[in-house]
Amino acid sequence: MYLAYWGLQKYPFENVPDPEFMYYSSEHEEALARLIYAVKRNKGVVVLTGEIGCGKTTLSRVFIRHLADAEFDIGLITNPSLTPIDFLKEALYQLDLNPTTNSKADLLKMFNDRMVENMQNDRSTLLVVDEAQLIYQETLEEIRLLLNFQLNDRYILHLVLIGQPELQSKIRAYAPLDQRIAVRYHINPLSPTDTRDYIAFRMEKAGQKNNPFTPEAAEEIYNDSGGIPRVINRICDLALLVSFSRKAKTIDRAAIKRVLEDSL
Repeated sequence: MYLAYWGLQKYPFENVPDPEFMYYSSEHEEALARLIYAVKRNKGVVVLTGEIGCGKTTLSRVFIRHLADAEFDIGLITNPSLTPIDFLKEALYQLDLNPTTNSKADLLKMFNDRMVENMQNDRSTLLVVDEAQLIYQETLEEIRLLLNFQLNDRYILHLVLIGQPELQSKIRAYAPLDQRIAVRYHINPLSPTDTRDYIAFRMEKAGQKNNPFTPEAAEEIYNDSGGIPRVINRICDLALLVSFSRKAKTIDRAAIKRVLEDSL
């Protein structure tokens, strides 16, 4: 609607996990480095947490894109609110298998056979679970048991659990799994400087190098959003729309305040 007016090729502040719009704050860079290190160095289990809207899901997609298909067989589970049996079936489905049985023994055999096949082909089996704070307690036990599929000198299943902060306390309360966590990292909201740079980065990615958001506007956006990218996106998208309708050339603090007042 406002693309041509602002000289944009695409909408810059969509709240979808598009890796092309991944902004790397220092914390996002470190989180990605830890994820890649853990799976390539065969560390076993990784836990990544962050507040709602901090970019965890987008980062997980970027992480997956950094891994070569020839080296990793990857299953991505985005809705883990499943019973142990359904979780096993979903994991197998995401690994391009099609289980038709509800027999736990048969499902585990399929899982083991796939991991052994991957190992023989010099591939690692990787399971990435997003929104992992939603995993049922009994399913956590099933996940722990899956990690028993290992050799004396290496894991044959890599597991990345991504979720909101409560995931950490949920895992720490379950010692059998907590003791297997090799790498943990928590992503915090963006700083005021990162918020300003994030807005400019997304505008440029969408085709406009001349960022219409003034530094004062970015400061106001940070104050209201707390540095949460998802909230920043919502404010900026509305600001572009409202300022387009008013035929403004820049977006200043007053424009942001107007958007925020209208959103109440």
